Amino acid sequence: MCGIVGYVGYRSVVDILLDGLEQLEYRGYDSSGIAVKCENDIKVYKAIGKLNNLREELKSHVSEFSKSTMGIGHIRWATHGAPTVLNAHPHTCNHGDLVLVHNGIIENYKELRERLEKRGCVFKSQTDTEVAAHLIADKYNETGDLTEAVRLATKEIEGAYALCVMHNDHRTTIVATKRNAPLLVGLGDGEYLIASDVPAIIKYTKKAMYLTDNQIVTVTPNSIKLINQEGVEVPQKIEMLPWEPVALSKMGYKHFMLKEIHEQPDVIRNILVGKLHTAAEPVILNEVKLTKDTLKKLNRIQIIACGTSLHAAMVGKYLIETFCGISVDVEASSEYIYRQTVTDEHTLVIGVSQSGETADTLTAIKQAKSKGSHILIITNRPDSSMAREADSLLSVNAGIEVSVAATKSYIAQLMAFYLLSLYMAEIKESTDLSIIQSIKNELMLLPQKIEQVLSNTDEIQKCARKYSGTKDFIYIARGINLPTALEGALKLKEISYINATGYAAGELKHGPIAMLDESMPVLSILMKGIVYEKLLSNSEEAKARNARMIALTNSNDPKLDELFDCIIRVPEVQEFLSPILAVIPLQLIAYYIAEFLGKDVDQPRNLAKSVTVE
Repeated sequence: MCGIVGYVGYRSVVDILLDGLEQLEYRGYDSSGIAVKCENDIKVYKAIGKLNNLREELKSHVSEFSKSTMGIGHIRWATHGAPTVLNAHPHTCNHGDLVLVHNGIIENYKELRERLEKRGCVFKSQTDTEVAAHLIADKYNETGDLTEAVRLATKEIEGAYALCVMHNDHRTTIVATKRNAPLLVGLGDGEYLIASDVPAIIKYTKKAMYLTDNQIVTVTPNSIKLINQEGVEVPQKIEMLPWEPVALSKMGYKHFMLKEIHEQPDVIRNILVGKLHTAAEPVILNEVKLTKDTLKKLNRIQIIACGTSLHAAMVGKYLIETFCGISVDVEASSEYIYRQTVTDEHTLVIGVSQSGETADTLTAIKQAKSKGSHILIITNRPDSSMAREADSLLSVNAGIEVSVAATKSYIAQLMAFYLLSLYMAEIKESTDLSIIQSIKNELMLLPQKIEQVLSNTDEIQKCARKYSGTKDFIYIARGINLPTALEGALKLKEISYINATGYAAGELKHGPIAMLDESMPVLSILMKGIVYEKLLSNSEEAKARNARMIALTNSNDPKLDELFDCIIRVPEVQEFLSPILAVIPLQLIAYYIAEFLGKDVDQPRNLAKSVTVE
């Protein structure tokens, strides 16, 4: 989940490395470091904590690197070894001539370390990464060729990696490679940039090449060469990046999270463009290759995802089963990959990931694909590794999401499931046309309704301030909004560190009700529909245990005024579409509570945006 960046060209390298690492800080912020090719040697600078600590460290060394135009950098999310300066990247070989940065996990590092220690290598850190530095240096001593050394070393490495390597003998050369971790090369005029993700390079170029597994790229200011792991040169596939640098600006908002919450009406509009024209016309999903014949042969659907994407998948299960009559299983990717899964050519496997690089989900879809399943990917990144594995692709068009806590990408994933379930229902003719048209019509009205919520947040802020001092929080819901409760609780946990939990309301009395007293807030998601009265009864049970009651509702039922201490109302919406509208206030409650508590909203502790390690 770490972020790496490299540059070789004509500009001042330190500014570019720091700028790139700042854009990759969503991937981790336990420590950071850079290595810069100076006049006679390579200088390494590191600091623990946020990137600003590294900036401060560098202020006293400007004279050392002021003329440097080549270097590599790293932002760390700690896996092996605590967040210390010694464990921070870049890592070097014993002589300090070879230096590298790494994203991923080297699974056989213990065996490699023991072997290298017997050859005289002395290790300074607790990391798995340092093994790669010594191993590549060992191969370089044998061959004198940096690219060949990387090629030979990676044949012995097991696990996931993206590596960026420099050597003191090569004043203008960087070698990079990857396996099961993202890496791309930005192409400029007399310069090349290497990075884990687009935001690190988009300011400098819109031309890029995505490396595929086991490819090795060697760049100098005026050349680029791409080979496979057997050393054979392969064609370069250059792509145009779709984003503009302005996407990385807060645009006047205090935090990226707040900006991204307010972008959600436009996110919905963007995903509907070209896919849903009018309620009377069929949904158009050109990259989804599911025919009537394919759907007839399906025995089941499996949806695999992690975190927020898993909650979107749970809503997707409800929609597909309701509209299409196909059995759907939803499972956390991290569980799916370590058991015997029942999947074959009659199974549709849907992978959901904002980044398209989530390691567990990527592994899971590869397993399912090997068994002949049709793979459909829902992602915000059509340029991702997961998208490249897809038989069908549904891109959610949410734009760059910088804040670690997912908001607009969740809404976009929900929209993808609405469109997919309606698309499949129209092909199968499994739901009454009038119901489908009614839902389509209301989908197109959702942006305005969300704007109504965002334009009047006084009650939400009042509620957030009132409950910001609590240590625990419970969210309850039933039916299609159970995932909404889980997502609301996750958002609060992520950015405020309050112990929030989502429950199926009917399960409250089967154990969790024991926790209720006058100190426990309970937020009921009371959207009108078939479970409204049942949820009202569950809320009464919680009130009888003196819980502090909050309602999120689209009802004007007078009974609510007596039962709840706080009531947050959203516009009228039919039950099927209520998860999209209901989650907006929950995102805002989490945001305002975290802000009232003075937390780092965009970069909460211990988290990273893209989880690229298992």
